[in-house]
This record gives sequence, C-alpha cells and structure tokens, in this order.
Amino acid sequence: MNAPATTELPVLVIGAGPAGLAAAAHLLDQGIEPLVLEAGPTAGAAVREWSHVRLFSTWGEVVDPAAEKLLAPTGWARPDPAAYPSGGDWADLYLQPLADVLGDRVRTGATVTGVSRTGRDRIVDADREAQPFVVHVAHTDGREERLFARAVIDASGTWATPSPAGGSGLPALGEKAAADRITYRVPDLVDPAVRARYAGKRTAVIGSGASAFTALAYLADLAKSDDGAGTKGVWILRRGISGSTFGGGEADQLPARGALGLAAKAAVDEGHADAVTGFRTEAIERTGDGRLVLVGEDGRRLDPVDEVIVLTGFRPDLTFLDELRLGLDERLQAPVELAPLIDPNQHSCGTVYPHGHRELSHPEQGVYLVGMKSYGRAPTFLAMTGYEQVRSVAAAIAGDLDAADRVELTLPETGVCGGAGLFDTPDAAEADGGCCAPAPQLVQLAAPATVGAAAAEEAPAGGCCGS
Repeated sequence: MNAPATTELPVLVIGAGPAGLAAAAHLLDQGIEPLVLEAGPTAGAAVREWSHVRLFSTWGEVVDPAAEKLLAPTGWARPDPAAYPSGGDWADLYLQPLADVLGDRVRTGATVTGVSRTGRDRIVDADREAQPFVVHVAHTDGREERLFARAVIDASGTWATPSPAGGSGLPALGEKAAADRITYRVPDLVDPAVRARYAGKRTAVIGSGASAFTALAYLADLAKSDDGAGTKGVWILRRGISGSTFGGGEADQLPARGALGLAAKAAVDEGHADAVTGFRTEAIERTGDGRLVLVGEDGRRLDPVDEVIVLTGFRPDLTFLDELRLGLDERLQAPVELAPLIDPNQHSCGTVYPHGHRELSHPEQGVYLVGMKSYGRAPTFLAMTGYEQVRSVAAAIAGDLDAADRVELTLPETGVCGGAGLFDTPDAAEADGGCCAPAPQLVQLAAPATVGAAAAEEAPAGGCCGS
C-alpha cells in the first residue's frame, strides 16, 4: 500500500496519559487532526495503576488550558483548584472526560511496536524527510496494523520500565529470582490483600525520592494501626543523610511535596523505619524461610526482610524507536538540548529553564519525545512542564514558530541544593556552598480518610504522569 501525502495525515500521539491527551487538545487547537494510541485498556491507564497515591500538585496545576477549553462545552468544571487530586481522581475526573471528548481519535489496546520513515530504515538518507512516518501497531485481539503520520509525538512515559534495585543500574544478582517478594510501585495499603502482605512485616524501601517518601509514610501509618503491629521499614539509601535528604521541607514552593519529605523524616524519627546509608545493592539472596537478604557492593549483609519495595526511578523504553534518528544524551537518555537543563548531576536550587520544541527536537525531523519520557532518567518532572512542552510542539508542527518559541514556564523551586549528583558524599549538600532549605521541621500532615497517611503524596517521579 502506498502512503498518502504527508499533509493529509494525522499527527500520531503515543500514549493517552496527561501529556498525550494534552498534545491532542493542542493539535486540535492548531487545526491539526491527532490520533492517540494507548497500549492500556483505558485512557490514563498508567495513572490508574497508582490511583491510591495523591499528587503533590493541585488541580490548578494539573489541568491543561487547551484541554479545559475542549472540555468546557460539555459542562465540565475543574475541581477545586487548591485541592490535591489522587491518581484515581485525576484519571476519573479529568483524563477520561478528555478522552471522551476526543472520541475515536483515542484508540485503546493499541501498542506501538515500531516507528520509522516509510520505505527508509535509519541508514537511508535519500529523500528521507519527504517520507511520512510509518507506525506498526499491535492490538489486544492479536491484529497488527500499519499507520502513517505526518509527525510523531511520543508521550508514552516511563511507568512500564522502572529502574532496578541494583546499585550499578543493572538488576541485582538474584533480583529477578526474588520477584515474588519485590514490587517497583508504592503499595496500595487500602487494598486488604496488599495490606496483609506488609502488615507486621519488615520491608526494605530502596530509593530516595518522593515515591520512597510515600512508601515510608504508608508503612509508618500501617505500623501505628491496630492491624499493623510489628510493621517496620528499612530505608536503603545509596548516599548518606544530609540536610537535603528529606527535600525542601517548609521551603519547598510545592508545600505538599515538602510535607511529604517531612513525613518520611517522621517515620525515621519515630522509629517506624531504620535508615541504612551508603548502601548500593549488589545481590539479593533468599534465606531458608523465604525471606530476603540484601548484600551491598561493600560486602555488608543486612538483616533479612520479608518484602522489598524498589523505588529507584524510571527509564525510557526506546526499543520501538530504534529505526529513527534520535539525538539523546548519553547519560540521561533525554534530548541532547534538554539534558543540560534537567541534569541532576548539575542542578541545584532554582527552576528548569523554559523549554519547548527546539530543546525537544531530534535529527529526525517531526519526532518529539514529550512528558515524562522527554526527561529520560531525570527525576522531578511536573505535569505543567509537559503541558507547556506539547503546546510548543503543536505550534511548531503547525508552522507557527513565533508561538512555538514563546515558551513561558515558571516551575516551583525544590527548596534544596544538590540532588542526585551528590552520589555517596553525606555532607556534600552543605559543603557545596550552602543549602536553600532550613533544617527540616516536623509537621503534622492531614490524613486521607481511607489511608491515614500523608495527604501530600507524589505522582510517581515528580507529580505527573507515567503514561
């Protein structure tokens, strides 16, 4: 079958999460027809997998303006802008209505298995940019399909590819064999079966970000409940504890994010979790009774635990883009122009420099990685970042470069210096010229009625989408 003329084709968007659906709304606003392909059974499928977790961003920060404009004729009204939605709220009250308005432009159960230029693999130069994109799709009923597009916006996120427990970026020895006692998600302790799995048990939490804070707060809440006596967390940190370990605290411009770090501090201070610092997991061994022993690169062996929660971040799946000419940073796997702006090895206090289509472009013209996926392995992505990205990209595809370049984005400061680039040095944050945050102070957090844990939870990897 011959491909139709490029100008007659839709822009194909991969992923019907927050960034993908917003991209569709902005494309329609530019008079361009989108086609959104979602691997899951519903829009926002990945978000629904952490429906029990509360975002640290408010409703006022997680609704895209173009999407709200599209929803307005239906009578949709944004929830209280000052309230903090859970992942389930976000999916049910915003993402699904938006997908419903987009109608058959959103196709679920459709997994993109490959993207290329029509008749051109990545080697061929001749007449390359004149060819439309060809996209291979696998449907849940086993059917395969070939689609054509004038441009491709990959908003598929990183939720499906969590990073492993191993301190070298590879799975620890024995990690796969111990899969029955390891999870890579914040557990839903409202679910009776999940609650029983952790109640009264000793659980290792590996990670130092907001998702780890959430898990520690949940376990501490369980330990204080009637059915959770004996619950204990073991917090595994690859670095030492410093003034920045628990985030920005009261100095964080996202108050709920700061409060979340303080909840993790409270879990440690109150004895519901023990912190193990400078520990980089090399192996996971199973004892005779089925419990797990974590072995560090330095030879340390920790006391056995019943469960392990691995929250070491996410990484992008680039396999289905292998025939495209992408320009990715060798460390973060983010677009090369964007990487210096978000690199945790370099960034301290302040905001991410405003960015749009130019920072997101690749040698393969017409391809954009947006949303969580655009950050590669970098943490702390926010929904509002993705919305500004897709606004700029949609304008660029429409040929309105003035609008595309008019990127205006001010992100809340983290309230802390340093970041992941401090590696194993416990005092590096203070020694690096001072920290932006005062020493964290314990605060009482309002508790969700269903959990009794912190009301200020993060959406995985920074308050945005995993889809």
